Amino acid sequence: MIQFFHWYTPADGSLWKHTKEEAPRLAKLGLTAAWLPPASKAAGGGYSVGYDVYDLYDLGEFDQKGTIRTRYGTKEEYLSAVKALQKEGVQVIVDIILNHKAGGDETETMSAVKVDSEDRNRRISEPMDIEAYTLFNFPGRKNKYSDFIWTHPCFSGVDYNKRTGEKAIFKFLQQWGDDWEEMIDNEKGNYDYLMFNDVEFRNPAVREELNRWGKWYHEVVGFDGLRLDAVKHISPKFYNEWLVKLRQATGKELFAVGEYWAPGYLHLLLRYIQATEGNMSLFDSSLHHNLYNASKGGNNYDLRNILNDTLVSAMPDKAVTVVENHDTQPLQALEAPIEPWFKPLAYALILLRKDGYPCVFYPDLYGSIYKDKGRDGKEYEIFLNKVEGLEQLIQARSNYAYGVQRDYFDHGNCIGWTREGDYEHEGCAVVLSNGNNGNKKMEIGKRYAGKIFVDLLKKHPSEVTIDQNGFAEFFVQPGSVSVWIRKS
Repeated sequence: MIQFFHWYTPADGSLWKHTKEEAPRLAKLGLTAAWLPPASKAAGGGYSVGYDVYDLYDLGEFDQKGTIRTRYGTKEEYLSAVKALQKEGVQVIVDIILNHKAGGDETETMSAVKVDSEDRNRRISEPMDIEAYTLFNFPGRKNKYSDFIWTHPCFSGVDYNKRTGEKAIFKFLQQWGDDWEEMIDNEKGNYDYLMFNDVEFRNPAVREELNRWGKWYHEVVGFDGLRLDAVKHISPKFYNEWLVKLRQATGKELFAVGEYWAPGYLHLLLRYIQATEGNMSLFDSSLHHNLYNASKGGNNYDLRNILNDTLVSAMPDKAVTVVENHDTQPLQALEAPIEPWFKPLAYALILLRKDGYPCVFYPDLYGSIYKDKGRDGKEYEIFLNKVEGLEQLIQARSNYAYGVQRDYFDHGNCIGWTREGDYEHEGCAVVLSNGNNGNKKMEIGKRYAGKIFVDLLKKHPSEVTIDQNGFAEFFVQPGSVSVWIRKS
C-alpha cells in the first residue's frame, strides 16, 4: 500500500483531486492499496491534517469550523477519488480516529480530579468542578445522518479547564468509573488519555453510536480497509466489538491495521495483537526502530540483526512494514527519519521479501518541501527527495518477488536473499551493503542455469551468469542495494 499523504500535504483542498488523477499511475506501478488521510471535519477546519477530529459525519459537506471542505477537499471530491482508485483495482484504506474528539461547541460543568501527567493513576488534587468544551451538537450539520449529541458522560477526561484557564489532565468522576480504562501497557501509569476530549468507551451509548457511524461510513464510502489511529490508548475490548460488528454489518472481511507505536518494544505489539484476538494487524514500529538505527550506524551496524525483535519476524501475517510515516518525518512528534542513503536498502527489505505487508510513504515516491518549527523553536525548511529507485523496487515486488526465499544474512556489512519465482513469475536476487563493495554467493535455482542476470537498479555494471547448480556470485556497490534479474 501507499500512505497517500503526509503531515505537510498542502492545505489547499487539492489532495482528493490529486488522488483521482494519480490512481492509474499507482495501479501501473503495482500499488494495490492506498491509505488516505482522515476525511472527517476536524477542529482545525480547512488547515487540519485531521487527527483533531470534530464531526465524524462531516466529510467536507457542512459549513463547520469555518469551512465546508476539509484540508483535502469536499465530500464529492473524496467519493470521486475513492471510486477512481477502486476502478483501477487499488483498495482504499480509510484513516479512523475514535480515541478522542476536539473542538467542542459548548462548555459543560463536571466533577473531576487533576492527575500527574507522568503517572495518570496518581491524583494531585481533590475532586472539584471544572468547565470544559464537552458538548458536541454539530450546529452546522443540524442532525443530518445522526441526532446523537456528545456530552461529558461520553468522555473520560480533558486537558483544559476553561473556568481557571489551567492546562492539565483532568479525570472525570462519573458512573463509568473514577479510574481510566485498562490498557495493555503501564506507560505513564495508564496511557488511556492522549489528548483533547478522551472518548469513554465504557459508555454503551458511545459504543452504539460508533457502531452506527462505522456502518454509515462504509455505506457512503465503500472502503476496503481501515487504519486505526492511536490504538495504544484504546482498550482492546472496544475494537474487538467494533471491528466484529462492522464486518458483520458490511459482510466483508475488512482489513484493519492499528497504530500502536512502541519502537523497540515488540512484546507490547504482540500483547496487543493477542488482546485484540487477531482482529487487526499493526505497523511494525520495531522494524522501523531497527531501520532507523541502521541508517544512523553506517558500517558499524550489523546487518545480520536488522530483522531481530521485529513484528515481521515474530508474526509476519500481522505486520505492516514501514520506512517512514507522517509521525516519524522530520519536525514531527515521533521524528525518527531514516537517513536518505539507507532508504533504498530499507525499501528493498520491506518490498522484496515474502513476509509483511509493505507501506510506501508519499514523499518517498513524490518528494516534498515544507517549513515548520523544530523543538528548539527555530523554523526549518525540509527537503525530502524522492527515494532513488523506489519505483523500480515497487514494480520489482509485482514482477519478481515470488517463490522460495533463501536468506544469506551471514556478514555484518553485506546481506542478501533470493526469490526463486513461481510458475508465472521469474525471481530475483537482492544484495545490500552498508560498507564497502560486497559480493554474495547465493542460490537462485537450477531453472536459471546458464542465464545471465543484471542489476535492475543499474547500480552495478556487471553481468552475472548462473552456474549449472543454480548458484552465482552477486555484487553490490558500497552503501547500496542491487536487485538482480534475468537479462531480457
